[in-house]
Amino acid sequence: MTQTTQIHIKQLIENSGVMHSNGNSKQPFEQFDFSNETILITGAAGSIGSELARHILVCDYKKMILIDIAESPLYNLIKEFENEDSNKIEYLLLNINEIESAEFLFETYKPTLVFHAAAYKHVPLMESHPYEAVKTNILATKLLADLAIKYDVRKFIFISTDKAVNPISVMGMSKHIAENYIKKLAIKSNTQFAITRFGNIIGSSGSVLPLFKKQIDAGLPLTITSKTVARYFIDKHKACNLILKIATFDELEGSLFTFNMGEPVKLMDLAKCLINNYANNNSVKIKITGLRPGEKHDEDIISEDELLVATPDKDILLVIQKNNKKPKEVDLSSLLNITPYQSPLEIKNILINHI
Repeated sequence: MTQTTQIHIKQLIENSGVMHSNGNSKQPFEQFDFSNETILITGAAGSIGSELARHILVCDYKKMILIDIAESPLYNLIKEFENEDSNKIEYLLLNINEIESAEFLFETYKPTLVFHAAAYKHVPLMESHPYEAVKTNILATKLLADLAIKYDVRKFIFISTDKAVNPISVMGMSKHIAENYIKKLAIKSNTQFAITRFGNIIGSSGSVLPLFKKQIDAGLPLTITSKTVARYFIDKHKACNLILKIATFDELEGSLFTFNMGEPVKLMDLAKCLINNYANNNSVKIKITGLRPGEKHDEDIISEDELLVATPDKDILLVIQKNNKKPKEVDLSSLLNITPYQSPLEIKNILINHI
């Protein structure tokens, strides 16, 4: 591990807030002007959704609608924001898979800016539950995007993942298909659609860093899947700041963006850095467990058909198709007919046909 790598990893850990006693980083919030926007955030109780909301709270904004299907996390968010102006924030326990609920949401609150962060993200879990991945990651995204057009939403930001690039997992395939649907809408719609594609949020719920911390605190070996497996990491503060910057762009030169996340980090290096800097002693062991279902050894940020183009912000990169290649035609009719009675393998094969 080079000194540059060590510095990069220590900065990621510090910015995650995971190793702090209060669980928060101390990075300042940048202010943006959303004074004319009624902002809808789906998955508002999740790592990205809640961090977007925290950033927006320090900005001028007209109204913020925070929705999630997870009852306890949404309640915790309500308690966290209880001293904020209650007239400007609405909280809804709502299932974005339900057509009537989604229609009610747009008709009642008339959002002008949507951040669609709700998704199933755990790769191995979605391998065994592909029906849920199809419903939430693809069909609910389609539903919300279609309603955004119907109700004249000004801008719709879809939160994607590097796992959508050259996908081998159900989770990655579901986000890849959703990306393609959004790209097609971006070409022909008055609503401005944008996709933000980035790597793992370091310190997010269910991610590797909180797991490592629990293992260190318990005196257990740190479990990693491979000695050489690597991932792109970004802290949630930086990711959300860049997402909000994209939301303020007057004109979108393209529909797909990614972020400057530095070089991929080997999980082995991350584990060693934690042991050396945060463990009470350096005798903590590292245990290799092997890749789990659906996991790749390395992730990509763009495919072989894509190119990165610089933008005025050094941390935001535009992703374009090589040779002006048009996005793949998207026909989701076969996905609408998927049922929970079909096997995970059968459903995954249907997804493969859409890649």
